[in-house]
Amino acid sequence: MPPKRASQISPHASTVPPIPKSPPSKPATTSSSSFFSKTSSSSSPNQTAQEVLSNLGRHYLAATPQRVKLVDAFMAFLVVVGGLQFVYCVLVGNYPFNAFLSGFGATVGQFVLTASLRIQTNPENKMEFRSISHER
Repeated sequence: MPPKRASQISPHASTVPPIPKSPPSKPATTSSSSFFSKTSSSSSPNQTAQEVLSNLGRHYLAATPQRVKLVDAFMAFLVVVGGLQFVYCVLVGNYPFNAFLSGFGATVGQFVLTASLRIQTNPENKMEFRSISHER
């Protein structure tokens, strides 16, 4: 079927006006108070992974309160325990499978509850949890 000519199109058909092309917008610039500009005075856009991890570790040690670091250490311990349980199950076998499930499930549950505690007791989240005491 041949295409319709402009004179054959119904006058009641809705036409959509073409969208005018706008000039490309400039990329947003970051302010000098952003986290990334504070971490390194000589930061370049092409940092290696080692430099990024080093900056992250330095900032974590300098800016994180001791209580939050303690909770983070416990969470790292839970990850190690869960990993060891999983590796043991894979290498040795899972004959008492219910024992593996209960141990691994308890580890994951404790990790989730500890993550919630970390979020609630972090001083940076004080405004989010006004009604919760800091002494938990």
